[in-house]
Amino acid sequence: MPTLIALGPARLALLGACAVLSVTSFVMYGWDKAAARRGSRRVPEATLHLVSLAGGWPGGLVGQRVFRHKTRKQPFRAVFWCTAVTSLAVFAWLWVNLPA
Repeated sequence: MPTLIALGPARLALLGACAVLSVTSFVMYGWDKAAARRGSRRVPEATLHLVSLAGGWPGGLVGQRVFRHKTRKQPFRAVFWCTAVTSLAVFAWLWVNLPA
């Protein structure tokens, strides 16, 4: 099993960026759920989708489950899954084409 260092700096940066975006997405879902309960300013859905598209969809998915947020809105969920699939495709392409 290769160590993380053997992946190379470009792939490590890609993994790190996805991890940071995923944590950010998770926090944003929690923030939005709390704002919804308080009746205060919300995180725009477009922002949630943009972070998911950029690579934060795993955190968004966990955030939806943990906070029980945005789980019933079918249009939102459809766009979310499109962002996740697109993000995975870009990630796979980058992984293959980045130097090891």
